[in-house]
Amino acid sequence: MFKEFLYLLRKSGLNVSLTEWVSLMEALDKGLHDSGFTGFYHLCRCLLVKSEADFDCFDRCFLDYFKGIPSQQELSQELLEWLEKPNSPMGEFDEQQAELNAQLSQAEVEALFEERKYEQREQHNCGNYWIGTHGMSVFGNVGMSPNGIRVGGQSEYKRAFRVAGERRFRDFREDSTLDIRQFQSALRRLRQFSGLVDLPRTQFDVERTIQDTAQQGGMLKIRYKRPRENTVKLLLLMDSGGSMEYYSTLCSALFQAVSKSRHFRELKIYYFHNCIYTRLYNEPMIDPKSSVPSDWVLSNLSEDWKVVFVGDAQMSPRELEGSYQGHGEDGPRCGLDWLHLFHRKYPHTIWLNPGDRPDWGEEWSHSYDTIASLFPMFPLTVEGLEKGMKKLLTR
Repeated sequence: MFKEFLYLLRKSGLNVSLTEWVSLMEALDKGLHDSGFTGFYHLCRCLLVKSEADFDCFDRCFLDYFKGIPSQQELSQELLEWLEKPNSPMGEFDEQQAELNAQLSQAEVEALFEERKYEQREQHNCGNYWIGTHGMSVFGNVGMSPNGIRVGGQSEYKRAFRVAGERRFRDFREDSTLDIRQFQSALRRLRQFSGLVDLPRTQFDVERTIQDTAQQGGMLKIRYKRPRENTVKLLLLMDSGGSMEYYSTLCSALFQAVSKSRHFRELKIYYFHNCIYTRLYNEPMIDPKSSVPSDWVLSNLSEDWKVVFVGDAQMSPRELEGSYQGHGEDGPRCGLDWLHLFHRKYPHTIWLNPGDRPDWGEEWSHSYDTIASLFPMFPLTVEGLEKGMKKLLTR
């Protein structure tokens, strides 16, 4: 079954063994794909792809082989037509309902969504219960809930953790190398050379060679000097999860560019979610078992480190100023307290933000403006990175 698909994967460079292919056939026989096309895609990717680096290649092969097969319809056409209301008036923002929505887990939202799909019999908008638009519901589009599932419409505020009916297998861009090179070019601006490093004199000194040769009547006198090295120490702190999922490709390009830049004297990369709290994480999965205390970073990295935050400053004020985020050495600290500590310790700090300043409500622009008042903020683009690198050296 699908043997041509196997040959296509191998021809494209994916190392798919016969054992893995037999496992896929057994999984299909047991119905692990939920008898759906999307489920089949996820099952194939799970069993046949060994590395995240091969996801793009697999998706291109999948699209090429199955491009004539329609996807399983998760939502009724009638429901989607109800939600095509981009110009309807916005309902009223309910802060209490927003807090309740924020407390719902993704699993709870998914379960409620399945219930609403079968309960709803007519169009509803500007509400907080049904699948609709311009309201406080966690299902729909153009709404004001801090989280939820987008159904139809276009992405505007980038707060949904999933898009209902979205087909994730699509034709990916093939010019990501160019993006990485552009970021690498921008990072080259972050250089502070010094010839005083304690290294052997191995670099040819043209000026002194000419001078000493001339002074000795033309007798060649070779001179060497210590090489100049970049003395910049860079601390990269990246937001992971939540709204940053929408910018994963962009952040991946930046991460690769920084990782491949060999000219930094020292480089450390940590992750956080929403804001800096009591711990920083070694992996983007935000695993507490692989983390370091934020106090440790502040105590062990001197003030001459350059700090680059990469995160979405559009967040709920409670994520920035809430008092439940743990304790530091001096007692309870919220996210804003930690940012103030980094601001005082590291004078050379910038914030790279992937999205624009929100202009549709003070609730969401408050956190953005607060962070922008602490750190110079630049867009997460090649041009923004170039300006940010220049700012790090001059501030």
